[in-house]
Amino acid sequence: MSKIQMKNAVAELDGDEMTRVLWKVIKDKLLLPYVDLKTEYYDLSITERDKTDDKITYEAAAAIKRLGVGVKCATITSNAARVKEYNLTHLTPSPNGILRGELDGTVFRAPIFVKNIKCNVESWKKPIVLGRHAYGDVYKNCEIKTPGPGTAELVFTGEDGKEIRKTIKVMKGPGIIQGIHNTDESIKSFARCCFMYALDKKIDVWFGAKDTISKIYDGDFKEIFQKVYDEEFKDKFEAAGIEYFYTLIDDAVARIMKCEGGMLWACKNYDGDVMSDMIASACGSLAMMTSVLVSPNGEFEYEASHGTVQKHYYRYLKGEKTSTNPVALIFAWTGALAKRAELDGTPELAQFAEKLEKATLATIEDGIMTGDLARLASPAAKKIVNSWEYIDEIASRL
Repeated sequence: MSKIQMKNAVAELDGDEMTRVLWKVIKDKLLLPYVDLKTEYYDLSITERDKTDDKITYEAAAAIKRLGVGVKCATITSNAARVKEYNLTHLTPSPNGILRGELDGTVFRAPIFVKNIKCNVESWKKPIVLGRHAYGDVYKNCEIKTPGPGTAELVFTGEDGKEIRKTIKVMKGPGIIQGIHNTDESIKSFARCCFMYALDKKIDVWFGAKDTISKIYDGDFKEIFQKVYDEEFKDKFEAAGIEYFYTLIDDAVARIMKCEGGMLWACKNYDGDVMSDMIASACGSLAMMTSVLVSPNGEFEYEASHGTVQKHYYRYLKGEKTSTNPVALIFAWTGALAKRAELDGTPELAQFAEKLEKATLATIEDGIMTGDLARLASPAAKKIVNSWEYIDEIASRL
């Protein structure tokens, strides 16, 4: 059988631990036998990022900008324990944070529905797409552990030398302070990406923040979203029969738990990080969610929505075959290949990506699945398999 050809490459960003192991298995068994795979490879393992002082991460971001499409494995964000475990020279920042900052992108995540996996929130009948602002907040913060009494201040010095100074807290003892930021341009890009995505999918947009408490920071988000909507999208939304709805974030959470789904829920960076995991878990598993970073310039980076599955990796190192769910990793590849096909005009590649997704879900619907899904399956799973067996089952259907 001749392999399906690709006109242009995608940027391939490898990762860490169990997901790195399965990344190679997916390529070897589900992609390379069928596709003449063209990628520019970047090793974003934690040791390589440490060795290059994150130069490799910025190079990968540049490649996504140049090629238009990237696909990323899950990666470790270092902490003190990871520094010791991997003998790192320093704490490395979140690679996802760097990529999102470089692309000025918005992350859109949606659960993957299968017939025999019951959603824990019974009212959800349609997927909830979560749009996460992928810039700023705690992911680009500045923190200080204060040693003793003193005054914590927030200071802005303009280019003209004028200062704006506010007291955060007169501290009577040791504590912590944190400074976060955002930019109007990034928030505008976030709003535009959300409204454009919703128009394409013909779904409503919900946005929630806490402007009653954070009157300036969250208030800026609210005002910019409304301005972009009124000036650029209101007429288009009305013509499409969809709407934009703003409410407080706590009210949005309460409403989400009672709605039937089928909307785009726009969230600030931290809110989106947390809520996307909630939606994924409620719909079956963190491995049952698609994730794509979209830049306002039309660049796309598809990724696994979950972490590196550390505990399974430790078991794998002991020689065990783990039942790690690889669906999100597979859908990262299919998303990237489908987008590459769309941009390059290669329908055979698009058809392959669709068939691979169908084979992946058909395996689950046939009752063959990893352990995380077996706990939720109705009717009960016919066979609980390890990751390698599950990928082999997909290959047999493909």
